[in-house]
Amino acid sequence: MECITIKNLRFHAGHGYFPAEREKGNDFEVDITIWLELEAAATGDDLAATIDYGEAAEIAGDIMNGEPVKLVETLLYRIGESLTRAYPKAENIEVAVRKLNPPMEPSCEFTEVRSRWPRL
Repeated sequence: MECITIKNLRFHAGHGYFPAEREKGNDFEVDITIWLELEAAATGDDLAATIDYGEAAEIAGDIMNGEPVKLVETLLYRIGESLTRAYPKAENIEVAVRKLNPPMEPSCEFTEVRSRWPRL
């Protein structure tokens, strides 16, 4: 089993718990890791047998740039569920969503939520 990782997709989007965050926006990063068998893609040099990185990034981007939500957890869930539907051959999908410089005291570099969608 191999994995494909897309690291640090960057977005500025109007998500956040406080109204000012939804107006001004926040900076976010998204990581996507997808586990699947890649032998057919590697031996056949065939994109159809693997994951199109740009398509996976676009799925995350559609959610990050879409309807504002209050919680990073909501973004995480929507991205994970969308990727799971898009890639039925994936054995596992892991998504992490980071809010950079969140408005909190004491200050921190980021907060992150992460989850995995296994195939049962």
